[in-house]
Amino acid sequence: FPEMVSNPKLVLVQGTLNVVMKQNVTLSCLSEPGPPPVRYTLFKHNQQVSALNRSDLSPALFTLTISSASDVGEYKCKAEYNNSSGGKYSNSLNFTLLEPISKPVLSSPTSQAKKGQNVTLSCFSENGSLPITYLFFKGTQNISPQKTMQKREAAVIFLFINSLSDFGTYKCKANNSFPNNTKYSNSFNFTLAEERSHSQPLIISLGLILLLLIIGLALAIPFFLIPLYKASE
Repeated sequence: FPEMVSNPKLVLVQGTLNVVMKQNVTLSCLSEPGPPPVRYTLFKHNQQVSALNRSDLSPALFTLTISSASDVGEYKCKAEYNNSSGGKYSNSLNFTLLEPISKPVLSSPTSQAKKGQNVTLSCFSENGSLPITYLFFKGTQNISPQKTMQKREAAVIFLFINSLSDFGTYKCKANNSFPNNTKYSNSFNFTLAEERSHSQPLIISLGLILLLLIIGLALAIPFFLIPLYKASE
């Protein structure tokens, strides 16, 4: 009866498609309608994982333990009658392994700033399942909408240093779909850049002029003294 087997349906009945290490999941595979007995085989990436026979209309239940990264990916099941060469495949289910994020690093191209300057802050977690959501703080106050990064790249915000209060302590936090996995970054502070006094160039210019006058006077003195010395002889 191979031609009477319908495409089975593969359903997740326990657990989630986003899994963590040591998590158990249960898959149900059932072909209906169709007379029993039916043999159900579970495949992962076209490699057989397990097989069960059913002599009634109850589904085949496959329980898996996610023990390594190789246990995630695409699963399908196949339904066929015993001792037959035919069979039909189900839909596929894809499992994704969730990994905890690492402590994010908060940084900026410059650590010194002055009032009226635009600066940037970037927050980046090197490890962890995507997407990763970032949030920036100054002290305990949130200073930006959350940024969700779908790629492994830093979240960046732009700041305008308007007053001395903008030189406070900054932090960011990161989280993803891994349960109970929020991480805070290092602290980052901008320091006030020393501004050159407006009078400093003027002082330097006056100093140079005075030096040139002294040199000029020293060179001119012999030309005045020689005629006077000759006149007195």
